[in-house]
Amino acid sequence: MNPLRQLAELGQSLWVDNLQRSYITKGTLKKFIEEDGLKGLTSNPTIFQKAVSGSEDYQDLFDAAKGKGLSGNDLYEQLAVRDVQGAADILKPVYEATKGQDGYASLEVSPRLALDTKATLEEARRLWKTLARPNVMIKVPGTLPGLPAFEQLTAEGINVNVTLLFSQERYKEIAEAYVSGLEKFAASGGDVSRVASVASFFISRIDAIVDKEIEKKVKAGATPEQQKALEGLSGKVAIANAKLAYRTFKQVFSGARWEALAKKGAKVQRVLWASTSTKSPKLRDVLYVEELIGKDTVNTMPPATIDAFRDHGKVRASLEEDLPAAEATMRQLETAGISMKTVTDQLATDGIRLFEESFDQLLSAVGEKLAKT
Repeated sequence: MNPLRQLAELGQSLWVDNLQRSYITKGTLKKFIEEDGLKGLTSNPTIFQKAVSGSEDYQDLFDAAKGKGLSGNDLYEQLAVRDVQGAADILKPVYEATKGQDGYASLEVSPRLALDTKATLEEARRLWKTLARPNVMIKVPGTLPGLPAFEQLTAEGINVNVTLLFSQERYKEIAEAYVSGLEKFAASGGDVSRVASVASFFISRIDAIVDKEIEKKVKAGATPEQQKALEGLSGKVAIANAKLAYRTFKQVFSGARWEALAKKGAKVQRVLWASTSTKSPKLRDVLYVEELIGKDTVNTMPPATIDAFRDHGKVRASLEEDLPAAEATMRQLETAGISMKTVTDQLATDGIRLFEESFDQLLSAVGEKLAKT
């Protein structure tokens, strides 16, 4: 059996971390759904930037925009909205078959608004209204200003994919904000059964930055014993961090408070594993899929990781295996003088910056093509 399809048997949904026009026009997305059991899709500025720069798929929009005085931002939004709506329409049967659990396509608010609660709220509401599909999610960054925006959007019945989560502490704040938002929505007479959300918890970037810190400490003159301890942490921290975040997920979505919402049909906010392609050649290319399989989770994989897992992925219920070892890994990291808070704070800052840079490159690519049309 296709290993990708086996993930569903253990409660995990496969989404693809990619979107381009050809996915819709050439049947690529439909093929993923039919052959691999794909259940959703995520996008971001980097993905759209590559799609616009690397193909002629959007030439019809550029031709139609000629002479109309549209800005690069206007045209980007047109193409992004069209692609996400098209993906959502193809995924609609999945949405209906899973009673709203899956079948979502995501569109991100501008990365430039990541530190502005009010502007994030306004743009998220506008995009939700513009997309006009029940099976879309608006991506909102899990920054400190993004947190109240997310809670308010949930209280308004808007589906949100909270992105750029790295720390267990921020994840817990987001999960609790979802519960609070649903309670407010229910109190206002809203139907909580139609609200869905995921919390996008990033994986590979954590190991990438921790490995750099390990390398620095080894070069700075670590003793052979310290070097062995440091190198023993390589490739382990991201998975340990994710396993402990999932433990928090199970705590938040249990007990009397959650059960009161569940009785009204509320869905848990699933943890979505993002950035699941391995960055180090020393690691198995499907490591971040194989080690994070569990109930009520999503793994959004880039196409290359989907291909790799289809070919040689091994499926087991791995997410709750050996939590004491995960705790020990996090303790050893701190003992080695590497602060997880410093790591995750830096990753959150870098994540916003990288998406801003991709967004600027995207708008530049759109502007250049528009000028040449």
